[in-house]
Amino acid sequence: MSELIIKGKKSKEVSFILGNLSTDEKNKGLNTMADFLVNNKEEIINANKIDLQAAVEKGTSKSMLDRLTLNEERIEGMANGLRQVASLPDPVGEVLGMWNRPNGLQIGQKRVPLGVIGIIYEARPNVTSDAAGLCFKAGNTVILRGGSEAINSNKAIVKVLRAGLKAVNLPEDAIQLVEDTSREVATEMMKLKEYIDVLIPRGGAGLIQAVVRNATVPVIETGTGNCHIYIDEYADFEMAKNIVLNAKTSRPSVCNATEKLLVHEKIAKEFMPIILKALREKEVEVRGDESSIAYDSSIIKANDEEWYNEYLDYIIGVKVVKDIDEAITLINHFGSGHSEAIVTKDYANSQKFLQKVDAAAVYVNASTRFTDGEEFGFGAEIGISTQKLHARGPMGLKELTTIKYIIYGNGQIR
Repeated sequence: MSELIIKGKKSKEVSFILGNLSTDEKNKGLNTMADFLVNNKEEIINANKIDLQAAVEKGTSKSMLDRLTLNEERIEGMANGLRQVASLPDPVGEVLGMWNRPNGLQIGQKRVPLGVIGIIYEARPNVTSDAAGLCFKAGNTVILRGGSEAINSNKAIVKVLRAGLKAVNLPEDAIQLVEDTSREVATEMMKLKEYIDVLIPRGGAGLIQAVVRNATVPVIETGTGNCHIYIDEYADFEMAKNIVLNAKTSRPSVCNATEKLLVHEKIAKEFMPIILKALREKEVEVRGDESSIAYDSSIIKANDEEWYNEYLDYIIGVKVVKDIDEAITLINHFGSGHSEAIVTKDYANSQKFLQKVDAAAVYVNASTRFTDGEEFGFGAEIGISTQKLHARGPMGLKELTTIKYIIYGNGQIR
């Protein structure tokens, strides 16, 4: 019997226990796991050093090494994340509504856990504790499959989290780690419908598409972020500059960073020099088509496929458009359905943009960088969903639940 089947069976068995724990029991487990992370930080850091050394030997980029690195401050942050989840309202058991039928039946909807959640993710070991904590609070067991780059870190973190649960007599099998990081096991996990209720991929476009193509388990697609900002003809230039700079340069390696800039042709002559100068001062490489190169010949010529790209780097694509309708058409064609923004002082244009742009989050006069569970007031998130079924946008605790119908009768038959 494979490692995955064994852990899948355990997770399924424990899910029925976990789904019926009280809020106090779950919060006690989360706070204890947080304490165990802090108390065992040296063990985790030592395991992380092994992963870092291997990554350096492979020639891993500095940005990827940073994502992989754990230190005392980051482990404290992971622990605080678990404590924050403990402080959030428990969605499980919430009755969403009750109504009466003419035959006397009383019918309602009640929020319940999804069951067993599988998460396939890449090189960020902090995801291990974040995902475990969110799934646990929502009453779900979790099977984690991280990348080979962080396997020693992930093993140490899961060992500590499971020990924390065991210390307060809660089922440690609520958190399982797949230690075989081969592609074959990942593919097996994508097809484990007997034991996994929902699969959530977290990572780059390649990982997400691989899961979507291969999975027979239902998938909640956390998306890539080919996000746009459209500068309308009625934009405030200073506001527009500040929003673009924040959205592009505050943290370019995340999915809510803006990758494309669209500028209305009526203001392009005046605004383009302002924003290009500001971007280059931040060492952002600007790429564009003929419409933008006409205003600045030093812009690098972009190829046709580039408009679909998520750069995750100090690179931005720029187009000049004739009006808001062209901007909306381009966004709906090239965008990934993540986060899109308009900068404008015109109310009618803001409402048109909000109505017609098809994305999980649509902004008026604000940076796309706010698409985040904590920023939206959810406390935490499992990822940003760009699909349209069940969950869309930042996925907090409620998005890790489903509903069941509860029906009260007094002898009715049909």
